[in-house]
Amino acid sequence: MALASLSWCFGTALALVCGSLWPQVHSALAPENEVPLRPTTWLPEGKITSVTLPKGRTRRLYFTLKKKAPAMSVTVSPCDLAIEWSLTARSLKDKPIMKQQWSTKKSMPEVWWRGPGTEENLHIFTGDAVDTYSGPSLPHASIYILRLRSKQQSTRATVFLHEGLGSSGVFPVVPADRQVQTLGVGMTSVTLSWAPSASITSHPQADNSYYCVLVNSLQNYPSLCAAQQSARKKKDQKDDKVEKKRRGTVWPILKEWWWEQWDTYPEAEGLSTPLADADLQCACRGTESVCTVSELLPDTPYYFDVFVIDKVNRTSSVYKGTFARTHEEARTAITPLREGELRWVTFKNDGLSSEQLFSFRPRGLQQSGLFTLQSCGGGEKIKVTVSSKGKVLSSQSVGGDLVHIWLQGSPFYLIHLQREGTTAGQAASNTGTTLQASVKIQISSAYHRRGVPSLPSTLQIKSFNRLRGCNSVTLAWMGTEERSLYCIYHRKLGDHEAEAAGASSLSAPCLGPESRSDTERVLCKYFQELNPRRAVTTAVIGGLEPGTAYVFDVYLMRRWGIPVKYASKMVKTRKEC
Repeated sequence: MALASLSWCFGTALALVCGSLWPQVHSALAPENEVPLRPTTWLPEGKITSVTLPKGRTRRLYFTLKKKAPAMSVTVSPCDLAIEWSLTARSLKDKPIMKQQWSTKKSMPEVWWRGPGTEENLHIFTGDAVDTYSGPSLPHASIYILRLRSKQQSTRATVFLHEGLGSSGVFPVVPADRQVQTLGVGMTSVTLSWAPSASITSHPQADNSYYCVLVNSLQNYPSLCAAQQSARKKKDQKDDKVEKKRRGTVWPILKEWWWEQWDTYPEAEGLSTPLADADLQCACRGTESVCTVSELLPDTPYYFDVFVIDKVNRTSSVYKGTFARTHEEARTAITPLREGELRWVTFKNDGLSSEQLFSFRPRGLQQSGLFTLQSCGGGEKIKVTVSSKGKVLSSQSVGGDLVHIWLQGSPFYLIHLQREGTTAGQAASNTGTTLQASVKIQISSAYHRRGVPSLPSTLQIKSFNRLRGCNSVTLAWMGTEERSLYCIYHRKLGDHEAEAAGASSLSAPCLGPESRSDTERVLCKYFQELNPRRAVTTAVIGGLEPGTAYVFDVYLMRRWGIPVKYASKMVKTRKEC
C-alpha cells in the first residue's frame, strides 16, 4: 500500500513538471493562434490532381519550384459549382527549426507556415470557370500555398501545376474568340460553328484531339466535369423516382442529352456516366468546326456547348456556349365557317395541302347544327373529324354520297378535313392530267330537329316514253314526307355531245344550282307526301325543240344543308309527231 502511494505521488509530480515545461517550448515555435495538425498535400508538377472540397472547409496544397524554373502557371478547374481559390508565396526570415522534441509530429510545410515570415498574395479568383494564373517565379519565396474553398456545398476541382515559360501543352488550345456561333435555326435542327482549335489544325493527321458537342435544355456548362455531374444527378433522381413505389404515373423521358460515348477523363474520375441518350449527326470524335444538330423538338429552347478533347493527355477545354430556340411547328390555319355558308374545299396536288381545319359556333341556346358534306374528287375520299373540347364527336369518310352529321351540345366545334385516298391522284399522274380533290360543305344551326333530315329513297329521274313529244317531256322523281322545294334545270346538247358522252359526265355530281344559269332553270315546285312509298312527283317540261337531246337535273332545295342533286337524265324529244 505504501509502495502504491509512493508511485502515485511520483507520477503526479512528473506530470506537473512536464506540464510546466511544455508550454514554454510550444510558445517559442508557434504563434498565438494555434493551428491543429493537418495532413500535408504536395502539389506535383505536370500532373492533374483531383481535389475534394468539403463545404465550408479550406483545402491547402503546397509546392516549391526548382531553382532554374523562370516561371510557373497554376490551372484550377472547378467541377460543377463556383469555388474560391487563391495563390500566395510565403517567405521565411529564418530557416525552420527542425530539431525539436515534437517536430516529428509536424509536416515540413506546416513547420514553414508556422514559422516567422511574410506572405504575398499572387492571385485570387471566385467562380465556376476554369482559371489560370501565370507569372514569374519568386526567388525569395520559400513555399507556395494554394487555398481552395467551396461555400455552397461539397464539390470537386482539378489542379495542374506547370513550371516553365509558355503553354504546358496538356490542355487543348482554345482560340481567343471562343464563342460558339449559330449559323441557322430550323424547326428540328440547329447549325453551329466555332473558330478552329490550334490543337486540331496544327496536327490534322494526328487524331489526338477532336470536338464534342453537347445539347441540352437546362443550361450552358463551364466544363466537361460539370456536364457529367449534371447527367449523373439527373440519372440518380430518375433512379430514385423509379425506386419509390410506382404509383402508376408515367414520367415522360425527355431527350436532353445528345452525345457520343467518350473515355473517362481524370477530371471526371468517379463520374464515369456517359452522356449518351441519342444519336448525333456530328460525331463526338469529329474535327470539323461546323455541326448540324438534328432530331430536336419544335419551339423548344436548347443550350449548345462545344468541348475540345485531348485524347493523349485526357483533358478538355470548353468554348463559350450559345443558346437557340427552334422554330415553331407549322400549324394549319383554322378558318371559321359562317352560318349557312356553302363552301368548296380544294386539296392541291402538291403533297403539302393534305388537311384543312375549320371552326363553327352555332347560334341559339340549343348549341346544335347540321353539317353536310359531299366529296367532289371523282372517287377520292375525304376523312372528316368533328371534335369539341379535345373530344372526338364524329369521324368518317366522305365519298360521292351526301353525308349529314348532327351536332349538338357544344358552343364550339372544330372540323378537320383530311385527304384520305389517292386513287384519283394516281390516275391523274398516269394520264398526265391534274385532278384536285375537293369537298363541298355547309353547316347551319337553323335546323333544330333532332337527327338528320330524311332523303329520297332513290335519286334517279324517270322519263316516260309514251309521254315524250316533239316539244315536251314528262319526268318523275321520288320526294320525301317533308315539305321541300324541287327545282328542275335543263341544258341543250349538240349532236356530237349526245353521241360521244353520257349524261353522267355532262353534269358533275357536286354541280349545284348556285353554279347554274337562270336561263337553264325550267320550274320549281313544292311537294310533300307523308307516305314515303307514294312520294312520287312529276313535272311536264315544255317549250323544247323537236329531235333535240336535253340533260335534265333536279335539285332538292333546303334552307339548311347542301342541295340534294338527283342523277342527271338525258332525254331526246321526238323528231316527228
